[in-house]
Amino acid sequence: MTIRLLRTLIAVSETKSFSEAAERVHITHAAISQQMKTLEDHLGVALFDRSSRSPTLTPIARQVIEKARKIVEDYDNLAKPDQLEDIFNSEVNLGVIPTTLTGLTPKAIGLVKSRYPNMKIHVKSGLTATLMADIGRGTVDAAIVSKPHLMPSKVAFHHIAEEEMKLFVAAEETETDPMKLFQEKPFIRFNRSEVIGNLIDNWIASKNIPIVETMELDSGEAIAGMVSAGLGISILPDAVVKSGYELPLKKLSLGEGAPRRTLGLVYRDDNIKIHVIKALEDAVDQIVKSAE
Repeated sequence: MTIRLLRTLIAVSETKSFSEAAERVHITHAAISQQMKTLEDHLGVALFDRSSRSPTLTPIARQVIEKARKIVEDYDNLAKPDQLEDIFNSEVNLGVIPTTLTGLTPKAIGLVKSRYPNMKIHVKSGLTATLMADIGRGTVDAAIVSKPHLMPSKVAFHHIAEEEMKLFVAAEETETDPMKLFQEKPFIRFNRSEVIGNLIDNWIASKNIPIVETMELDSGEAIAGMVSAGLGISILPDAVVKSGYELPLKKLSLGEGAPRRTLGLVYRDDNIKIHVIKALEDAVDQIVKSAE
């Protein structure tokens, strides 16, 4: 039994819906059902009356939830107030995707450091798939990633922002019709093994857009540099938090149904540095809010 299962049970009890609970804890409806079955098997009791369409708690489930709330509360407050100073003087390993390295990441770290100057933050850049694996292995404590299609068990996802994908073209480009540009210009593709690249690839396929691919890169900044040099066009997320020294590029809307990427902070929900991670969450949220 894990803290994650208890959090899920509490979410179901508060929302009275597996679907709404799934949105709250950032997993699928099927995963909610599986987690609750696992919890029932572990406890050896029935937590839900499954004869009704909506999840109805059994009498014993209400007793379990009362204890679950206390356990979760005690876990979240594991560090005593007089220990928090030492916690915020500790080290944290933060993974980040390259597209946030010049905007969101430095600004969020700067805000955290202004609050906790003795905190040591080690940054590792990588693609979402690599960082998710690092989270699972425990080699990074938290990571800013593009939301993957499937979230591993025991990994929490804190929503940061939605970023619309746009067509990036050179500043001197006069054509404003994306479909004409796809026909006329070489396309610089974002690495298809990354979440962003997969989203872009699926959108292009859904629109049956013929493209002439010229290169495939895994750095948004590198792609922007290629586009700025007139070497092609590309689809990239329009960053919510700007870097302040972006290249002079034009960003054209792809219209209704344009792909969007979801940014989030991921971490293991049993990480003992949860107070530090929550401080990172708060800083990231404040930076995004100030940029909107």
